Amino acid sequence: MLPYVLTGLPVILLCLLLQAVFVAQCLRYYARFRQTHKHRESQLHDILLLSTVMLLTLLGNFIQMTIWAILFVLLGEFGDFTTALYHSAVNFATLGYGDIVMSERWRLLGPLEAANGILMFGVSTAVMTAAVLDVIKYNLARQRQDE
Repeated sequence: MLPYVLTGLPVILLCLLLQAVFVAQCLRYYARFRQTHKHRESQLHDILLLSTVMLLTLLGNFIQMTIWAILFVLLGEFGDFTTALYHSAVNFATLGYGDIVMSERWRLLGPLEAANGILMFGVSTAVMTAAVLDVIKYNLARQRQDE
C-alpha cells in the first residue's frame, strides 16, 4: 500500500496545485472581464464569460489527466501515451469502464486517481456554479436598476 501512496501522492499534490492555479486564473479572468465590460453588458458577454470559465476548468482537468497518463507510461503500464491517456481519463472521471486495466503491481493507482479526479471535478463545479450565480445576481441587479 505504501508504494502506491508514495507514487501517487506527489501527482495528487501536483494536481491540487494546478487546480489552485486554474481556479485563481479563472477568478482573476472573471473579475477582470466583469470590470472591463461593466458598461457593455449583454447576454453574449455572459455567455462568453461563462464559456471561458468552463473551458479553463476543463483544460485544468485535462492537464491533470495528462499528468497521470505520463506517470502510467513512466511506470511502464502502457506502451503508448494515447492508451495511457484514455485509461487516465476513465479513472479521473470515475467512469470505471474496465476495458483497459493496469497490472496488479500498480492497480491501486486507479482509485487514487479517481479520488483525485472526483475532488477536482467538484472544485471545477464549484467555480462554475459561483460564476453562474454571480451572472444571475448581476443581471437581477441590472434589471432592478432599469425599472
